[in-house]
Amino acid sequence: MCAKMATIMLALCVISIASLRSCLSDDGHEMEEFLKREYSLSKPYQGIGSSGSSHWELMGDAMVTTDQVRLTPDMQSKQGAVWSRIPCHLKDWELQVHFKIHGHGKKNLNGDGLAVWYTKERIQKGPVFGNKDFFTGLGVFVDTYPNEEKHIERIFPYILAMVGNGTIGYDHERDGRPTELGGCNAMVRNLKHDTFLFIRYVRRRLTVMIDIDGQHEWRDCLDIPGVRLPQGYYFGATAITGDLSDNHDLISLKLYQLTVLRSKLDEDDEEEVTVPSVDNMELIRTYQEGEAISSIGIFFTVLFSMLGLFLLIVVGLVVYSHWTESRRKRFY
Repeated sequence: MCAKMATIMLALCVISIASLRSCLSDDGHEMEEFLKREYSLSKPYQGIGSSGSSHWELMGDAMVTTDQVRLTPDMQSKQGAVWSRIPCHLKDWELQVHFKIHGHGKKNLNGDGLAVWYTKERIQKGPVFGNKDFFTGLGVFVDTYPNEEKHIERIFPYILAMVGNGTIGYDHERDGRPTELGGCNAMVRNLKHDTFLFIRYVRRRLTVMIDIDGQHEWRDCLDIPGVRLPQGYYFGATAITGDLSDNHDLISLKLYQLTVLRSKLDEDDEEEVTVPSVDNMELIRTYQEGEAISSIGIFFTVLFSMLGLFLLIVVGLVVYSHWTESRRKRFY
């Protein structure tokens, strides 16, 4: 009897392990994932250094400790980065980022944020969260400070994604709105539990999710089809501070190769991508502008409705006053 139970338990374990190694992509295609250590960064951070044999390279004010790669300390006017030395030639991949943002600044008195990159360029300082502007590739930004004064429908910190082709600039004053693919609010500062960012690129579909509530559950942030990213780009993470500051800590970057089962028709349709682009970008921008307009429209609708109601009440009181006055005169 014991031997039979042991056999059943062993079979269940095998089934469980097999189920963990395979899953379904967003469009229903079965896929398997494999950790790629040469593109990953985790404790004890032995693959970081200036030697040619190291897989990762530090830049600027970034420093390695036993617990994290600190991209910037909680000090003004700092910027730091860590970049992979090895270009990634994977067609489908998934990046899990374990990070922490914390500091002494109060709400809206901290900044500026960090970014995760998959770009053609590497090790180039600049104003876009510590990286160069007019980049070529993908940037996912954890923006912790609102530069635009009118941010009625947006709460910071805010996570957004952008695809650049080398000619598109990041609009710092408008917090990247003109070029963003989508995003979500993410209260990630000064949390006691771990915070994670999930970036998946499968069959030209970009998905970003977050796990920031300490519940070990992924929450949707954005999901955009028709994103075309070339192979052979570099992964990196950067951060920057200005007049306001924070500690921007990178605890791990884990890249998984995704093996997706494709039909012959899918393979024939996939031509080589040489320049990053997004299909139907104008439709995405129109939809976002429509959302913003609808939010403003709702605000003014409520405002004018309240003003109209107030005006009706005033008119009603005036009419009632005249009516009571005339009624009183008839009795005297």
